[in-house]
Amino acid sequence: MSEYEIAWTPTDKGKQSTRLYQWMKSLGYDHYDAFYKKSIQDIEWLWDQASAVLGIEWYKDYSKTLDLSNGIKYPEWFVDGEINVAHNALDKWAEDKVTQDQIALYWEGDNGEKASLTFRELQTEVDAFANGLDDIGIGTGDIVTLYLPMIKETLIAMLAISKVGAVICPTFSGYKADAIATRVSASRSKLLITADGFYRRGKVISMKQEADLAAEQCNDLKHVIVVKRTNQEISWNKERDISFDSLMQNPKPYPTKHTKSNDPFMLIYTSGTTGRPKGVLHTHAGFPIKAAFDAGMAMDVKQDDTFFWYTDMGWMMGPFLVYGGLLNGSSIVMFEGTPDYEEPDRLWRMVDDYQVSHLGISPTLIRSMIKHGTKWIDKHDLSSLRLIGSTGEPWNPEPWKWLFEHVGRSKVPIFNYSGGTEISGGILGNVLVKPIQPVTFNAALPGMDVDVYDEQGKSLSNEVGELVIKQPWVGMTKGFFEDDARYHETYWNRFEDIWVHGDWITVDDEGFYTITGRSDDVLNVAGKRLGPAEVESVLVGHDAVTEAGVIGVPHDVKGEEPVAFIVLNASAQQQESLIDEIKEYVIRKLGKALAPRKIYAVSDLPKTRNAKVMRRAIKSAYLDKPAGDLSALENSHTVEEIQAIGKRELTKK
Repeated sequence: MSEYEIAWTPTDKGKQSTRLYQWMKSLGYDHYDAFYKKSIQDIEWLWDQASAVLGIEWYKDYSKTLDLSNGIKYPEWFVDGEINVAHNALDKWAEDKVTQDQIALYWEGDNGEKASLTFRELQTEVDAFANGLDDIGIGTGDIVTLYLPMIKETLIAMLAISKVGAVICPTFSGYKADAIATRVSASRSKLLITADGFYRRGKVISMKQEADLAAEQCNDLKHVIVVKRTNQEISWNKERDISFDSLMQNPKPYPTKHTKSNDPFMLIYTSGTTGRPKGVLHTHAGFPIKAAFDAGMAMDVKQDDTFFWYTDMGWMMGPFLVYGGLLNGSSIVMFEGTPDYEEPDRLWRMVDDYQVSHLGISPTLIRSMIKHGTKWIDKHDLSSLRLIGSTGEPWNPEPWKWLFEHVGRSKVPIFNYSGGTEISGGILGNVLVKPIQPVTFNAALPGMDVDVYDEQGKSLSNEVGELVIKQPWVGMTKGFFEDDARYHETYWNRFEDIWVHGDWITVDDEGFYTITGRSDDVLNVAGKRLGPAEVESVLVGHDAVTEAGVIGVPHDVKGEEPVAFIVLNASAQQQESLIDEIKEYVIRKLGKALAPRKIYAVSDLPKTRNAKVMRRAIKSAYLDKPAGDLSALENSHTVEEIQAIGKRELTKK
């Protein structure tokens, strides 16, 4: 039995108006559970029907929905099909007289600047940039890294890169040079697209300087394209740099390349618990179709809707906003700024101004907004909202209820959504044909063959276990870029031919799922996944640091924040000025949002006999919680030192 009461129940009229219900009904199903069962009994049938109901257009129709001749780890979907995401997201709408003058993009800058583009206008801009890319030799298979804020040129670039058959590699706009260089070098990108800077909370944030520092480290990089957003003074390398505007001079129609279903269209890096970031590879008929399916069929995004997810293009939900929205023919909203600047009602005003029907947020964002009170919400008409989406991290009940009651007026469903970059969208969600509880998920999404396993691979109910997926799905990553061994180790090394996702989860007798945390060490800072090893690598790059261990600890607003423990070299003296210097060093390398604000020098880190740092021991000691079996520790005295630090911190509060 669940600990939560039902908060929202669909009316019969509301349920029957959803795309999901109408689709189920057309296939002979009245109830979601029976439909879901069919969707995992015959996944080929499900995704074939999904392509049809979404109106996906193929240059060449596929001969077979699924080929598993290379095994479950490497499914080939829509065999022999030819497609391009730019056609389905843009051209089909721009070339239809009924939809060409519909708004494709609403954009708003931090400084209040606004713009909008219809599908036809957007196509003209995209064609011009595609011609420009073609002129500088960017084409089939080339990887282009995007280091851009949420501006309209970002969308133009993404669609144009797909048009010419190249591959987008979006990165977080807050990264510093080393993080950018790591991704540019790993992907062997020929081209980096950036901006001179962007506006945030009224300040000008420079980007070109970081891009230049990154470019110096990347041997394969040929050009850096620069968008003039702030018109600040920037350095200019005549051999390497090209202005964005100079590539927009030829607006003639560009013939969109015919790409194969399984050709790559996006490479997006995500952090893991060890080593360098993972290059998650997605295809033209993978990520876009899964994103469109989850947005359209699960979240009920329709052609006359306006879809706004507050995100960055470097996180998965940025591309999800683009393709989940545009493949369904809806308008999307991109926002450069922050939800509470210049006033705490900025987000609610935008919902009102753009008549947003679907708003996507994170629990961290809502926790940060609660302090402003409800008067800022009450100033605006939010009646356009039909759904509030939430992803990135688990909820706690109070912020969920605050959002539901004050923003949604206890009428708008909150679509709790969990999946990942490697999934192309969601594993679990809150389908709109079933009741919704706070915090939990009311269903596994269609085609996602989900189970909860114990350590022996036996199914569990009402107990915490590993979230696993037992069959492939459209949108499943096409491995990791040039690193199959790591792909196997990350998802396939526990149970044969079973995807182990890395979440601890429970499912109750009524079918409600609750995620209790990560079963690995990945940090979740304000909804952004951060590998501890990535932070540790930066820390040990400082001359004074020989070893580092990074953990995630609970935070009232961010949900989780990184805390670092370092071992100084013999010549370094532990003093506040040195710790402050190291903090500033990490901020320069990682950016303020992701850098740990608490760094402690210790004599040693808890390690196993094979010299592996045991982060679990660090975390349990610091938080003074049970650690479980620590028999593998070689130096158990280190735990007491960290416990003492944790207790000192507790007394300060």
